[in-house]
Amino acid sequence: MKVCKFGGTSVASAEQIRKVVDIVTADPQRRIVVVSAPGKRFSDDIKVTDLLIRLAEAALQGEETESHLKRVVDRFRDIAEDLGLSNDVSNEIEKDLRSRLTCDKTDSLLYMDTMKAAGEDNNAKMIAAYFNLIGVEAKYVSPKEGGLLVNNRPQAVRALPEGDEQLAKLRDESALIVFPGFFGYTKDGTLRTFNRGGSDITGSIVAAAVEADLYENFTDVDSVFAANPTVIENPVPIKTMTYREMRELAYAGFSVFHDEALIPAFRKSIPVSIKNTNNPDAPGTSIVKERDYHEQQVIGIAADSGFTAIYVDKYLMNTEIGFGRRLLQIFEEEDISYEHTPSGIDNLSIIIRTCYLPLDKEQRIVERIHRELDPDAVIVEHDYSMIVLVGEGMQYTTGLAARAASAIASTGANIEMINQGSSEVSLVFGVKVPDEDKILRALYAEFFQKTSVHS
Repeated sequence: MKVCKFGGTSVASAEQIRKVVDIVTADPQRRIVVVSAPGKRFSDDIKVTDLLIRLAEAALQGEETESHLKRVVDRFRDIAEDLGLSNDVSNEIEKDLRSRLTCDKTDSLLYMDTMKAAGEDNNAKMIAAYFNLIGVEAKYVSPKEGGLLVNNRPQAVRALPEGDEQLAKLRDESALIVFPGFFGYTKDGTLRTFNRGGSDITGSIVAAAVEADLYENFTDVDSVFAANPTVIENPVPIKTMTYREMRELAYAGFSVFHDEALIPAFRKSIPVSIKNTNNPDAPGTSIVKERDYHEQQVIGIAADSGFTAIYVDKYLMNTEIGFGRRLLQIFEEEDISYEHTPSGIDNLSIIIRTCYLPLDKEQRIVERIHRELDPDAVIVEHDYSMIVLVGEGMQYTTGLAARAASAIASTGANIEMINQGSSEVSLVFGVKVPDEDKILRALYAEFFQKTSVHS
């Protein structure tokens, strides 16, 4: 059986939903459909989730909510009418939204979660109703009924394995299952939404729980590309990649998947296929446990900006027992996670995302490092980009790092940092933000266009 997930643009209008229905009904193995909230219909449109956030903010601030509510209801009503559904469907959606508005506002984050989840939840109900209207037996299943359990606050939301046994029962349902993405319920019945890529995470969790033969993730692109198509003209599509490669690329800035989304499928070795709702016959990109790395040592190049480097220098640092632990403990106590820690015998750099480092916290950390570790120097540098080469075959390829460094040198840019993990699936170059695009083009030319940029 197949579990298929459809993103926001795939369910943004009645026309798109009809495409979804055609795709699902074309293959009887597609038994579980996970759906997002209606996304953008055109470039400057507003996602339903964003409309719901505005509605929730107005309610939390004690402002009038009717105008915001009307925009959400009208969006669903337009889709329902275009699909030929009765007014009962959109009336039920309005009733549901009004009920959510009256929920307890004591915890504003949980209230916001309840409101945001209305997009996926009501869209799933509406799409299930449309399947039944055209004669396809379909059943809406809520995450509470289905068994998608998540942890409690204040920890970041995570799915709990205790729910898998209940979720696995979806495999035995005779009707087509329509399941809303993006949220789950704690054991005491509290709704919590996942973070970025929430519906992708739901699809992966459900596919793993039912032990699907394939998890299909339908989006608005034909495949995952080897580099950012807004920077590289017509980058090559990636036909097959491994879970580790996808996670590295997603973490480093690829927007097709959030880096956490594939973990449930990865753990159960469920193959994943990324497909285009608007071009379902395109081969797409397959994500598997293993691939033939000889075909392409470097599978993709990603770039992500918004990093800060805190450089700590102290003579004979390498002989000072516990120095690194005490330095990292400062960041832990300031509730900051780090990305990379390149080091030398007398220096250590901590690379973090700038968004986690407001000015007051930056100043406090620098003061603590000086006071608690007595370094010779502490230097903070902003505006870093991390450019990442990813490929399972890199560890078996001689001279790859030299080729990459040579390509970067040909642009005249300076490499501020190099970091490579022991698994050698990725090679990270820290560079200044203004150099990001030209370095990305140079590396792409070196590894994908078969011509050296310095020839």
